[in-house]
Amino acid sequence: MRFFTALAALLLVAGPAMAERIKDLGHFQGLRSNQLTGYGIVVGLAGTGDDNLEYTTQGMRSVASRFGQQLPAGVNPALKNAAAVIITADLPPFAKPGEKLDITVAALGKAKSLRGGTLLLAPLQGADGQIYAMAQGNLAVGGLGVAAADGSNVTVNVPTAGRIPGGATVERAVDAGFATTPELRFNLAQADLTTVGRVANAINASLGAGRARAIDAVTVAIAAPQGAELRTALMGQIEDIGVSPADAPAKVIVNARTGTVVINGAVRIAPAAVSHGKLTVRVVNDLRASQPEPFSRGQTTVVPRSDIAVEEERRPMFRFDGGASLADIVKAVNAIGASPADLVAMLEALKEAGAMKAELVVL
Repeated sequence: MRFFTALAALLLVAGPAMAERIKDLGHFQGLRSNQLTGYGIVVGLAGTGDDNLEYTTQGMRSVASRFGQQLPAGVNPALKNAAAVIITADLPPFAKPGEKLDITVAALGKAKSLRGGTLLLAPLQGADGQIYAMAQGNLAVGGLGVAAADGSNVTVNVPTAGRIPGGATVERAVDAGFATTPELRFNLAQADLTTVGRVANAINASLGAGRARAIDAVTVAIAAPQGAELRTALMGQIEDIGVSPADAPAKVIVNARTGTVVINGAVRIAPAAVSHGKLTVRVVNDLRASQPEPFSRGQTTVVPRSDIAVEEERRPMFRFDGGASLADIVKAVNAIGASPADLVAMLEALKEAGAMKAELVVL
């Protein structure tokens, strides 16, 4: 229960909201990363490849044809040392040709491990089907897989996926488009009507009245001169403007798998009474021998015997006054010694009773 007490103390001493930079609240429209994917072949594996998968064989035939080599018709290369893989990468905004990207490589077929493999040159495509980078390099695999002839095996982490730091080279830049749009648009990471209005007001206070206006709960439109150079300087100036974001809405986050409960400082409890108890029933089965009377010609038999005990842990009912804060909730929970599972049950009951004005999110 010390966790809940410490959490309450941290939130209570936090004080009023601090000013944050606009750049920490969202991003300008168009300045985003783009996902790249590709198909490739990893070679140099120690017998842990795809073996006879058809698409791996086709891939190797394609690789051989690049160098003028043709495999004879009907010949199966039995590629135990090669594997077909899927390659993924993120192309950051303003990435220029020649820059390096980190890539992730994952086995597509039956390969048992990619450890020690080398990725052959493979193109990476964007959502539009255009090639934006070329990938190649030696894999760094954190997992380990070992198999014996009798079928037993040991696997540590995931040996069928790895990374190549700087394994791709950018071949084409992506036009962000911010230099030619009628106006700049800044999008908040989280929709909030109060915060988006404060961002617009802060920009107007810094750059002049009428320069920015809130379009909806996410977007602020900003009048800007044409040209990439002028707009880049303007965006840098806007990103450093300080804004006090609105208080977060009242939320209770519950992770049902781990029993973790997080309550933010905006949660309030209406007048309510809570009773929490625990009933334990124990049943113990035992076998005992029953002996007949002397000279009665009876037989010894085994008789089952059951002992039943009922224990009820009595805990008093406690009451929340109107406007109870996070500190009051934690104090009450600590007083009755409730576990995280018990706390979840109480919060769900308070929400159902209408006494807790907060959003309950179960992960």
